[in-house]
Amino acid sequence: MKRAIIPVASMLAIQVMISVSVLSLSVMMPAVARDLAIDPKLVGVFTAIIYAVAAVVALAAAGPIVRMGAVRVCQAALLMAAVGLALNAMALVAATVLAVAFIGAAQGPINPASAHVLAQRVPREWFGMVFSIKQTGVPIGFALAGLIFPFLLGWVGWRGASLVAAGAAVLAALLIEPLRSSLDVIATTGRPQIGILRSIRFVLGHAQLRVLGWSAFVYVIAQHTFTFYLVTYLYEHCGLSIARAGFVLAASQLVGTGVRLLSGGMGDRVPRMQLLGWTGVLMTVGCIATGLLEADTPFWLITLVVVAYGAVVISWNGTSQAEFAHLAPLGEAAAVAAVQTALAFSGAGFGPPIFALIAAAASYRMAFFFVAACVLVAAVWQIAAARRPQAA
Repeated sequence: MKRAIIPVASMLAIQVMISVSVLSLSVMMPAVARDLAIDPKLVGVFTAIIYAVAAVVALAAAGPIVRMGAVRVCQAALLMAAVGLALNAMALVAATVLAVAFIGAAQGPINPASAHVLAQRVPREWFGMVFSIKQTGVPIGFALAGLIFPFLLGWVGWRGASLVAAGAAVLAALLIEPLRSSLDVIATTGRPQIGILRSIRFVLGHAQLRVLGWSAFVYVIAQHTFTFYLVTYLYEHCGLSIARAGFVLAASQLVGTGVRLLSGGMGDRVPRMQLLGWTGVLMTVGCIATGLLEADTPFWLITLVVVAYGAVVISWNGTSQAEFAHLAPLGEAAAVAAVQTALAFSGAGFGPPIFALIAAAASYRMAFFFVAACVLVAAVWQIAAARRPQAA
């Protein structure tokens, strides 16, 4: 495990920076929407663009990761995020649409690249904990975005905040350069053993991976409708300020970081699919409770409900990725992880616009109830599948 410390730390840091970039527009959306004269609910459309692009890039990432090296691909991703953030500072609707496409391209290869690096250096009995540690970069990055961007909004405005984040992404790409020679030594010695179409057939034809993949699609809908709509929901529906809403988001992400690590550790000791199924049951309860919040709900109760839901709704991804890596054929972790990532990101692409449509046509409450129903179906499916003997 000692040789895994630097790889895990570097992949974690990269994930944090990418996650900050991904959530930046959502946190600033009330201010951006006001200046660009657009509906704040368009954050769902922008989120869909991010993850639609990310899903496509994730599927295409396995080959370049093996040929060029995972760290080199991550550096390219960080630079794409920087370009997207800089474009957003132009304060034009068209530029913002292009910006989220660049940020989506930056998001796509991170999970396959991390799987490729970590699967070669970490014992399989530690996959749950290590992949969950790496995935804590998502809530940490989201928490930082929830804390930093409201502060930057008051200091340099949302355009200045975008440029500050772009500079940070460029700096991160430069800082990981010294690690490339050591981390990419293994990555550049082989060739992809299977094509991406064969990887898709393998995943969808595997009894356990098929359930895990489609459940990840659904769970991400819950995760990202929560994360990307929370500030706007609390601002519009519950009457909180952007700063207070950002604080609640940050608190949920920080608590979720600990829960994610707990889930990863448990996944190394109990059947991961069963754990993921019961996690979905808790997500269902939290989603319903969040949808029941009102404008006159006390702030302490809003915080309690949102933090509890947020902690569980972001806890599952590292455990899911660990099981994918565990079931992947030897040397093909990047290709199989690319399929899992594409399925998850597809859920992130479909979910927020549907959530926005239901919220606009009916109410936020009905949108949350719809998500809860979908999650419950996926949770029951995984619990049932965990009771069957594993077979491909």
